[in-house]
Amino acid sequence: MSLYRDEGVVLRTMRLGEADRIVSILTRGHGKVRAVAKGVRRTTSKFGGRLEPLSHVSLLCWKGRELDIVNQAEVLETFRAVREDLSRVTKAFTVLEVADQLAQEHHPAPGLHDMVLGALRALEREDSPLLVPGFLLKALALEGSAPLVEVCASCGAEAELVAFDLLQGGALCHDCRRGRPVSPAALDLVRRALGGGLAGVLAEPASPVTDEVAELAGAAMEVHLDRRLRSLRATPAV
Repeated sequence: MSLYRDEGVVLRTMRLGEADRIVSILTRGHGKVRAVAKGVRRTTSKFGGRLEPLSHVSLLCWKGRELDIVNQAEVLETFRAVREDLSRVTKAFTVLEVADQLAQEHHPAPGLHDMVLGALRALEREDSPLLVPGFLLKALALEGSAPLVEVCASCGAEAELVAFDLLQGGALCHDCRRGRPVSPAALDLVRRALGGGLAGVLAEPASPVTDEVAELAGAAMEVHLDRRLRSLRATPAV
């Protein structure tokens, strides 16, 4: 075994035996790490509540054959405002669930790590209705699977886009339309989120348009992952 240091966000935990837990952590330098936190469920544990989902932690781990072992853990950020608000915490768990599905074990993904941390920090500051949709769209872009919204995804025409079909890869013109209708305002928000204007998008108040964007982004991510997002379906309306 070899010793390594890293920092990351705790994605989820699982009970192991009577006192231990398996902790899944999205680290910056080692990708997704699954490690055993020994004795963490005992009241006398040196880790205490440090290795809970949402925690941003600094780690010292032993690399094992199947599971690593947490040797030290220090909390860098707890995201207390997120934990204490139902709307925010459910959105945060959607971010964690998506990151858990996208990240690969011991394959460094600093971009995804930084996006997750940025999303949690933004959610700590403000409960934006477009925080999760914005994260999903940027994560799809990071994966190379962002929906096409500048031209028709079917014929490439630079015409008015009126529909959205995930199987076609994005927005469609009048001649190619299929799937669901999409409003110009929703497409504009998607373009801004993907084009570097996410900060402005997060300032948008809740409206039917933000709901439309949320549905599009959620559906696009579920198609990409080929699975339903349980936490997304649990996210309460804003």
